[in-house]
Amino acid sequence: MLMLALHGVWTRWVTFVGSFVALALGVGLIAATGLALAATFSAPDKGPQRFAAAPVVVRADDQLRVRTANGVRTRPLARTAPVPPALVTELAALGRTVEDRAFPVDLAATGRDGDPRAQGSDPRTQGSASRAQGSGPRTQGVEPRTGHPWSVAAAAPYRLTSGRSPAAPGEAVVTAGPGSHLRTGDRVRATTPAGATTLTVVGTVADRGFESAVFLGDEEAARISPAVDALVVHADATAVRDVVARAGGGMDVLTGDGRRRADPGPDRDAEALVSVNALLGTAAGITLFVSVSVVASTFSFAVAQRRREFGVRRTAGATPGQIRWTVVAEAAVVGVLASATGWWLGAAGAPLLAARLVDAGLAPAWFAIGEQTWPLHIAFWTGVGVATAGALAASFRAGRTAPTEVLREAAVDSRTMPVSRWILAALVLLTGAGLLVTALVLDPGDALGRKAYITRPLLLIVGVALLAPVLVGPLVRALTRLPARLPGATGVLARENASAGVRRTAAVAAPVVITVALTASLLGTVATLAEAKATEVRTATTADLVVVPGAEGRTLPPSFVERVRAVEGAVAGVSRATAVTVLEEGTALVNSEARAVDPARLTAVAAPPVVAGRLTDLDDDSIVVNEEWLTTTVGERVTVWLGDGREVSLRIAAVLATGTGGNGVYVTARNAGGAGADRIDVAVAEAADPGAVAAALRTAAEAEGTGIRVLTGAEWAAAAAPGMSDSTRAGLWLILSMALLCTGIALANTLVTATTDRVRDLAVLRLTGASVPQVLRLVAVEAVAVVTVGAVIGAGVAAVNLAGVWGALALLGVRSGVVVPWGTTGAVIAAAAVVAAVSAVVPAAFALRTRPVELAGMRE
Repeated sequence: MLMLALHGVWTRWVTFVGSFVALALGVGLIAATGLALAATFSAPDKGPQRFAAAPVVVRADDQLRVRTANGVRTRPLARTAPVPPALVTELAALGRTVEDRAFPVDLAATGRDGDPRAQGSDPRTQGSASRAQGSGPRTQGVEPRTGHPWSVAAAAPYRLTSGRSPAAPGEAVVTAGPGSHLRTGDRVRATTPAGATTLTVVGTVADRGFESAVFLGDEEAARISPAVDALVVHADATAVRDVVARAGGGMDVLTGDGRRRADPGPDRDAEALVSVNALLGTAAGITLFVSVSVVASTFSFAVAQRRREFGVRRTAGATPGQIRWTVVAEAAVVGVLASATGWWLGAAGAPLLAARLVDAGLAPAWFAIGEQTWPLHIAFWTGVGVATAGALAASFRAGRTAPTEVLREAAVDSRTMPVSRWILAALVLLTGAGLLVTALVLDPGDALGRKAYITRPLLLIVGVALLAPVLVGPLVRALTRLPARLPGATGVLARENASAGVRRTAAVAAPVVITVALTASLLGTVATLAEAKATEVRTATTADLVVVPGAEGRTLPPSFVERVRAVEGAVAGVSRATAVTVLEEGTALVNSEARAVDPARLTAVAAPPVVAGRLTDLDDDSIVVNEEWLTTTVGERVTVWLGDGREVSLRIAAVLATGTGGNGVYVTARNAGGAGADRIDVAVAEAADPGAVAAALRTAAEAEGTGIRVLTGAEWAAAAAPGMSDSTRAGLWLILSMALLCTGIALANTLVTATTDRVRDLAVLRLTGASVPQVLRLVAVEAVAVVTVGAVIGAGVAAVNLAGVWGALALLGVRSGVVVPWGTTGAVIAAAAVVAAVSAVVPAAFALRTRPVELAGMRE
């Protein structure tokens, strides 16, 4: 049996080469993504950074801890409390202590001679500044950094690379990485919580990668930020714990590796790997799905082509079981060879994949492939299993071939769909449609989750692909009706050939269906959700002007807030970003983003989608929630933990629609957990001059010298709208590129195989008087027509998926249109058409080099 299988693979290598390449590529992609996925299971053990040289560190616990029936649940606090002054004094009696203070510092470089240099606008400084604690995308000319007292620099330890330590107010030491322009002697404009000032760089230290820092003199740092954020204690850890325990709870004593908890973003490495893990897992799943579909379709078409061969074998005495085992054995041979090749491709490509993830910003800079080998084994046996399983279904059809039935059968496909395929297609379609309808009825928000809109369309795609042999016939006749009426025989022959060879047409259309449906569904869903969120932002913002800090993650100075409130004709709604946490069903801590607002001004500058209650009823004893909360009855009380960890009981004043998830929670400034103002929405009073109000706000902003921006409501809504991020776009293209590559190979292989087996038909056309260019044009038109059929079916599947997304948004109260990625989908269809035409024309051109009489006399 093995020798027979090897002989069959060798003699029909054209049929199997596409399956081999597609399967090898699929195994390689699964192996590469598996190796990268294995590398995300644990972040590297970097050890402490910010306090690596400190023996003991005392700081407030940054975790909310709530005891439940299932144990203690934790969630990060939005704001960590300072170390109490009394505790600082007690710990100082144990030994030498160093006080650390962390505060925002925004730099705008002015050079040695006071000329503006706008260091923040130089792209070479982006890498250093983007690591600043609490920093986000920078405004032109502003570089967000974190300030510290110089005495705590030794805890890292930082060492001077140039200059000296700060000895007087206005002097600073800065971290200077490879891309930084700051050097000793520079004067920089700095904005701190205490106001704007000019600093002179008197020294530099090497950038250690975890933050971009500015070190000031201890006294100046204490003046800017009086609170002690962490305390380095040079004393016995046990004694320190005793003192902290006597002082009460809420403080952590960190030693050894535990000092990492005091680093900026101690969990960011692990959090960065979560998104990479999800991306790679999805990519591997879609690759496996496409590989199975491609291999199953290829083997099904190969069996259909070999009907006469199997009929001859049955006439010669072969049993149905022998025919089945021949098909499965051939698939196993191809699977082993392709999987071994894919093993090597995956091992070689995994480092390239990791580097691409880092370059695209999808993974942290340290991300690299580890020493694990188990993904290679899984990929290999998956490939063998996929090949065998893909051929198994086709083998049953081959085994049912009667000894004389196929020898009498015409070239026209008479029975294209067995009952088992009808049943399987119906089950898959009903499952996909049922899941979508269930989500829309029970929880529309579930239909908008990433896992849902990526995985659920696959069921509909599989179901429709299974029905392709039934769908392609009517579509071919419908789409070629007009071309068939044109002068010449090309349109008519293309229609009849595609209609007669339904199995061939379905095998060619299936990869196009998968490609178009995946592309339009994934990109369209993400773009539709982004547009829906942007619509929510625009609808909820009624302010004429919006004032925001110069850099994301910063707050507005209290003095500036008071100046804005004093502007004549301005109705200023000051708000703060915070968070609240609620215990649901007694076991789960759920964190919600919140905004602390002035209830008296909220309705003047915003229009949140209220479904129950009144926003004007919001006060210090109440809260506004959304429909996602378990408790949504106006007037009932709910226990929540504020951003600083305080537990309070608040009455529900109003309930907002869930929307896309951006309608958060509202509280008052008293319940903001100590958060500073980060946005001021301004409505211009009816009798006031809008231009004068805007000018007064901009004058106040310029007086601060901190880069504060005054935007119109439309400008702020456009900037705040959460469009598709670069990382999301790169992740989707990573997933789609894998699918497109597999389906492109399957499309080319099917057409090459089908065209090679049609040499006698092409020869007959030549003998009837058709020229070589006319035959090649016919082959190309037929290939493009079949691609068009696949594109129409794929577009129909995508339309159903996007309609489900639109329906979910409508049920959630979001009135937004569907965004169709016409350009990308059109490019994918055009590429498929080019691949199909080339894959059909090239083998036909080679075959037509032989004399038509000799081709017509060839036996199969």
